[in-house]
Amino acid sequence: MKYDLNLLPVFLALMEERSVTRAAARLGITQPALSNSLNRLRETMRDPLFIRERYGIKPTQLAEEITPTIEAAVAQLDDLVLNQQEFQPASAERLFTLAPNSYVELVAMPALVARTRELAPGIRLRMTAFGNDLAETGVISGTTAMALGRIIDPPDNLVVQHLMDDGLACVVRKDHPEIRDSISRDQYESLKHVNVLPPGRLKAGLFQALGQQNLKREVAVSVTHFLAAPEMLVVTDYCATLPKLICRMLERDSRLKILPAPVDLGTFPVEMAWHVRYRNDPAHIWLRSMIVELARELTSQAR
Repeated sequence: MKYDLNLLPVFLALMEERSVTRAAARLGITQPALSNSLNRLRETMRDPLFIRERYGIKPTQLAEEITPTIEAAVAQLDDLVLNQQEFQPASAERLFTLAPNSYVELVAMPALVARTRELAPGIRLRMTAFGNDLAETGVISGTTAMALGRIIDPPDNLVVQHLMDDGLACVVRKDHPEIRDSISRDQYESLKHVNVLPPGRLKAGLFQALGQQNLKREVAVSVTHFLAAPEMLVVTDYCATLPKLICRMLERDSRLKILPAPVDLGTFPVEMAWHVRYRNDPAHIWLRSMIVELARELTSQAR
């Protein structure tokens, strides 16, 4: 019986995304092309595989049953083929999907894009949402090359590497009527605060650090991205507690001033996770080494 091995990654993307539109975007193909591949999958397996629902698609029982086998087969094929290939960055053409949390996307991804453009102009990078669960990133199925951020409770099929640690500092507007060159514990607790709630587990780190120091904070407004916080601060007398590398970027904004936190809030880890099938992939090894080097540079710059 003849069958197309290219259909296997399509099946895994559909299983992960539960949406034809999102799966097509992840694979870098058009929606009609993916729908055509799905029809061929159905003919091959003699099963609908995915049933339309109001907000996407739902796998059939057969689809659920064959997923582990297909994941293992794709991993073995990747190892067999990719390990025999030499990776030449300057001439390579490839798409990598990365899932950085909003912190990593802001502090590290611009440098990665610039370096990739310089060393490997044919490499394309696509960012997808980190989300609240590793499964949402696509890294567990391998459809996403890697997740970058705080990796909590990774499954056995992920390799996790520590990249760096970052701390926390405070930000207020330059002409704040109460805060001069430092902020005391009493001032911190009396101010109202801008709270950043990025996707993933980074938000838990600040809450835990405040709790460990018994430092109280009255949250006046919560935002979903670090870039929203400065604009809230310049029009209020609020305070924000942000990662030091982001504070370092905000030092260029003359409307703001950066201050040490009133107590030691410790550090939080930044990690990189990828599917075991990419452990020996030369292209992935090259990309991971660049990210490790960038993390090292960021750490040295923050000292």
